[in-house]
Amino acid sequence: MANTVKDIIQNQKSELEAYKDKVYVERDGVNLDFKSSLINVVIGPRRAGKSYFCMHSLLKQGKFGYANFDDESLFKIENYDEIITAIKSVYADPKILFFDEIQNLPNWELFVNKLQRRNYKIVLTGSNANLLGTELATHLTGRYNSVFVFPFGLKEIINGRSFTEAETQEYLDQFLHKGGYPEPVLSGLDLKNYLGTLLESIIYKDIIKRFKIRYSKTIEELTYYLLSNVSSEYSSRNIAKTLEIKSKNTIARYIDYLEEALILFTLPKYSFKVKEQIQSNKKIYSFDNGFIAAKGFSISRDSGKLLENTIASYFKRCEYESMFEVFFWKSENKHEVDFVLKKANKVVALIQVCYDLSNKTAEEREIKGLVWASKTLDCDNLFVINLNKSVDVEAEAGGVKYKITYLKAGDLMKEGYEGVNKYILKK
Repeated sequence: MANTVKDIIQNQKSELEAYKDKVYVERDGVNLDFKSSLINVVIGPRRAGKSYFCMHSLLKQGKFGYANFDDESLFKIENYDEIITAIKSVYADPKILFFDEIQNLPNWELFVNKLQRRNYKIVLTGSNANLLGTELATHLTGRYNSVFVFPFGLKEIINGRSFTEAETQEYLDQFLHKGGYPEPVLSGLDLKNYLGTLLESIIYKDIIKRFKIRYSKTIEELTYYLLSNVSSEYSSRNIAKTLEIKSKNTIARYIDYLEEALILFTLPKYSFKVKEQIQSNKKIYSFDNGFIAAKGFSISRDSGKLLENTIASYFKRCEYESMFEVFFWKSENKHEVDFVLKKANKVVALIQVCYDLSNKTAEEREIKGLVWASKTLDCDNLFVINLNKSVDVEAEAGGVKYKITYLKAGDLMKEGYEGVNKYILKK
């Protein structure tokens, strides 16, 4: 068995070598911590570039050992000491260990804790958001550094290059309709084929297989339905009725699985009452517009929905970095605000997204929503994110004047995470 394990590790080492010849794009705001004894946990969707980011960071540290637990023959091994013995042999006794897709290894946390006690520095990757939740909180409390790697944002696609405003707009338009998955962006692979296959693989590996789902067609249909309805409110009851599924609880559970697999995410409605917030409808979004282009049949060319989804994903990534919490808001009289940013129990920004400002009716509706929310939520930091208008305007209601900042999506997003601090939080 030991020789077999060594063969697996040796083959994986050869595969890892191929990364060295690939173009590396510097990731925005993410770094591994090698100065302390903390376990580095890198979380993100499959094929977002986690492994490449880790390898690029580890090469600067010198020797490291590697094991990829997406290989079934490896995570089925019962004696985990055989894995370490093989790594020590293939990599000449490294002091840093890099484990890819660790969530596939049964009782991985016991294995990792044991290695940390032996003074190894450890880097883990996982394609499951729950890795940051109960599993880490329970087993690695206070002993890990969490890092998030998502598909490229606009800043990473531009990659430090200087562009005219028109060129930046062109890149933004491509980003809206194609997303930021690294391989299609860098290699020009066919987007629909690549991401369609990837999505099917994620659904099978990370959901159907992991949670032992018997009726795979149901979750596939649900995924495609949700991707065709991003930026829309939903209730599990209504989706169950639409898809002719008996149980709304099944829908709710499957959506949880899709969120864990980092395909989709939901935003709750902002409310001062926790019970109302829990019971209200949520809104659905995708982490990357590429999946919408590949499988979101009804909105793949709806630029307004795509812009809103892009901004939602941008803010959700900021939330993962603990910059703020993000919600949507709707009043009893149907005034709406696309995004409410809350920090330390205080609403710090109210934001609308409007693709086409030439539609005056739509523009007035967005402003009314902001004004109404400003009064209700006690926040005067108001924005309309759009394609091509950057100016401060005034709106008046009930004798009170409100300043509203029109902000170009390209200006915000080309700054990466710092765009939020620069333009919205104004740090």
